Amino acid sequence: MLPDTIPHRVLTNATRMGEAPAYHVRGPAGWQATSWSVYGDEVRRAGAALVALGVEERTPVCILGANRPEWVIFDVAAMAAGAVPAGIYATSSPSECEYILNHSEAPVVLVEDGTQWAKIASIRDQLPQLRQVVLMRGAESVDDPMVLSWEEFLARGKDAGALDARLDALRPESLGTFIYTSGTTGRPKAVMLTHDNLAWTAARAADLVGATSADRVLSYLPLSHIAEQMFTIHLPAVTGTAVYYAESIEKLLENLLEVRPTAFFGVPRVWEKFQAGVAAKLAEATGPKAKLAQQAMTVGRQVIGRHNQGLEPALTVQLQYKAFQKLVYQKVKAALGLDQARLCASGAAPVAEEVLQFFAGFDLPIYEVYGQSEDSGPTTFNAPGRTRFGTVGPPFPGVEVKIAGDGEVLVRGRNVFAGYYKDQEATDEALQDGWLHSGDLGEFDAAGFLTLTGRKKDIIITAGGKNVAPKLIEGGLKNHPLVSEAVLIGDRRKYLTVLLTLDPEAAARFMADRGLSGRPADSDAVKVEMEKAIDAVNRDLARVEQVKKFAILSRELSMAEGELTPTLKVKRNVVHDHFATEIEALYGE
Repeated sequence: MLPDTIPHRVLTNATRMGEAPAYHVRGPAGWQATSWSVYGDEVRRAGAALVALGVEERTPVCILGANRPEWVIFDVAAMAAGAVPAGIYATSSPSECEYILNHSEAPVVLVEDGTQWAKIASIRDQLPQLRQVVLMRGAESVDDPMVLSWEEFLARGKDAGALDARLDALRPESLGTFIYTSGTTGRPKAVMLTHDNLAWTAARAADLVGATSADRVLSYLPLSHIAEQMFTIHLPAVTGTAVYYAESIEKLLENLLEVRPTAFFGVPRVWEKFQAGVAAKLAEATGPKAKLAQQAMTVGRQVIGRHNQGLEPALTVQLQYKAFQKLVYQKVKAALGLDQARLCASGAAPVAEEVLQFFAGFDLPIYEVYGQSEDSGPTTFNAPGRTRFGTVGPPFPGVEVKIAGDGEVLVRGRNVFAGYYKDQEATDEALQDGWLHSGDLGEFDAAGFLTLTGRKKDIIITAGGKNVAPKLIEGGLKNHPLVSEAVLIGDRRKYLTVLLTLDPEAAARFMADRGLSGRPADSDAVKVEMEKAIDAVNRDLARVEQVKKFAILSRELSMAEGELTPTLKVKRNVVHDHFATEIEALYGE
């Protein structure tokens, strides 16, 4: 009997599903499909090529680039060859690439194009282990003995039989992949996930959401992250779901409108952007149209609220709900390319309940999943029929979750990782008595739904000794349509302050509606609006938790400046360094 691994699943699908589409790429003539049969052959040839290049079992290999079929083929092929694939975020700097390549000691790296190759070329003298660079399909050729084109690479794998012995040697407990953490508090760590971690988690997730080969997903979030790997690599391997590779994050909406996925995963910032766009259109409606939209949203929330409990609404509400389908709901969903989506999910960071309620008003329930790389993605999941907005859901099927005495969320199950590569100290800290110590703080309600209350390392201890969790305060401020990011300040300080960034589009509309000119960050009207937002949040807080002062930053936080991770988490220490002058001004007399 074959071991249950992702490579075995992919190769079984290649035989079982044959000419059914495995993935699609946007070309001049539209979306071009590649069959499961061809996908399986590509994996076998790429795996054999890695063997031919001298890549040994348990040897890491790296991938640097945006979401492309070659990314996934190389990843699955490496696992098939008993090697260990490790993604590097496409936005990484040369020094960040150098760290991961040297930490992993990868002899081979796959790069997307000339831009990514230039990063490697600039640091090649600092990479003693690196022997070979492979370009993805379509990249401009590079005249360098270290570099192989995609076609040259596959040609090395003509003897696909060389892969069979490696496949036969795979075991569930064998090391499957590295996920390098996004490094919010320092150098990224390499999370070691086994083949059993990946295959078991993907199979449970597929059962939970009823995923099938009839589904379509759009791959657009960084594949170096476990969440996108689940949606693009592992779930399709289990279910046969077809993957569409987005052209870019900038073309996300355009691609959504073309693909109309049946399942869609977004980080909170994606949902916030969608909300801002829909809200702007709603603001243009007046009279009967505005009233109709409000009525539809009220009914939508009532219906979704009942469905979240596994219940049906009253007959009168059902009739209104049916009437609003064509009048309102389908129009809004079609405008987002989500009119055929039967499952929408949010994860990787906390999403505001107000965002979820907004979309519920348009019959678009978004199910929040919570987890981390260290447990293969899911710890808890708000599944259809068992959802409570404002929580991150009940434990993922087959996973145990409990709260430690200090409020930390602990996890145990077949999804929990094997440890951190080359870091026994961090492994011993994270894994204790079979339990993963998540670093997150939370509490369960009487119905078994988990609510996150903060992050242990983010806790602010004021000069008066008060412990304050930033999450709820920052989340409350980000509910304001003008605010794109809020960073609470106050560690060892006498009082709390906050740095705010403005959503460019919302701020531009705010200024235009009032006939104002100049930079929104300097506008007195914007400052007054922010004071109102802070006052509203402060009303629900104890005095020592209230925000006393704020600063509006002149620009948004960015990945390019190192202030955000590729999954858009805030790197607090970097923000503190970059805006030290603004912070000190908030504490000046």
